[in-house]
Amino acid sequence: MQSDLFEADHEAYRETVRGFVDREVVPNLERWDEQRLIDRDTWRAAGKLGLLGLSIPEQFGGADEQDYRFRVVVIEELARVGAASLQSGFSTNDDIVLNYLLRLADEEQRERWLPGFASGESIGAIAMSEPGTGSDLRGITTSAIKRDDGWLLNGTKTFITSGILADLVIVVARTDPDAGSRGFTLLVVEEGMEGFSRGRQLDKVGLAAQDTAELIFEDVCVPARNVLGQIGGGFGHLMDSLPLERLGIGLAAQMSAEAVLKWTVDYVSERSAFGKKISQFQNTGFVLADLATRIDLSRAFLDRAVRQHNRGDLSVVDAAKAKLAATELQWDVIDAGVQLHGGYGYMKEYPVAKAFVDARIQRIYGGTNEIMKEIIQRDLFAAAGRV
Repeated sequence: MQSDLFEADHEAYRETVRGFVDREVVPNLERWDEQRLIDRDTWRAAGKLGLLGLSIPEQFGGADEQDYRFRVVVIEELARVGAASLQSGFSTNDDIVLNYLLRLADEEQRERWLPGFASGESIGAIAMSEPGTGSDLRGITTSAIKRDDGWLLNGTKTFITSGILADLVIVVARTDPDAGSRGFTLLVVEEGMEGFSRGRQLDKVGLAAQDTAELIFEDVCVPARNVLGQIGGGFGHLMDSLPLERLGIGLAAQMSAEAVLKWTVDYVSERSAFGKKISQFQNTGFVLADLATRIDLSRAFLDRAVRQHNRGDLSVVDAAKAKLAATELQWDVIDAGVQLHGGYGYMKEYPVAKAFVDARIQRIYGGTNEIMKEIIQRDLFAAAGRV
């Protein structure tokens, strides 16, 4: 069953994206992994071609294109070549940081920040997680004290995607310790602010080229004009942004699963064992048939979720289902792919091996899959009137 998500304009856009991927991405994948960083020139090239910040209004350098299906094309084309690190960075920029800016920034902030996100000159990060907290955002201890000219920010964040390259960081800080969930505010810290420093670049199991770091804030004076959204509204702003973040993760997982299935089918169709092609063994065919069916069913749900997002009615629960189902499927497909590749599936020269280590984080970030199940089960019992 073929996806019917895309129309002619999306396929025309795909040609541009594929050209960028084949020219700027594929030749550099190995080098990026070795240097544990993606070149800024790649971001600028993507911005120049309109691969970043499509939803930014034209007056700030974007295309004012609100159809998320164009973003799906980018995700799909990066997954095709196993560029998970770049996909993670692009998704953080467009699906997370830019999403906050477009929803919450005032006109003056838009003029300052949006052009860089459209051109690829600015790379963004969001700083939520801390050494002592993960998915439990209410446990955040990074604090900001009100001063006449702004806020004095102190704290440490960790697991920050694009933490090394980021020019702009949205920091979740506790601004009123007595206000519970209404005591958090989003503060934008920019490169060069005194007291803002980067700790170590974290050495991860996968996504080697995607820079992840600790960020340190020591008496950082954040001006009042860098408050994003409402003072005390930070927690609500986070909740409003999570559906798109989780949809993006689900889509990346789905496209990765589709790519790995193709790599595996190609491999078992060419490789022989015990005098016949691996594809001729019934076990191989049954495993792949099951995975192909699950992939098609998952794609149908995700296509619908994309359409819901375009209409503005993608729910928190449906986004959680998309993230949960697609990332679990991705892991099953990749694990089977490694198994069917045999010993070669464990060799880094084969893309399935790289996909194996890159995929593990998918069930953790954006809220662990256990959190997704918690969201879904609460809705399930609420609907049954049993909460």
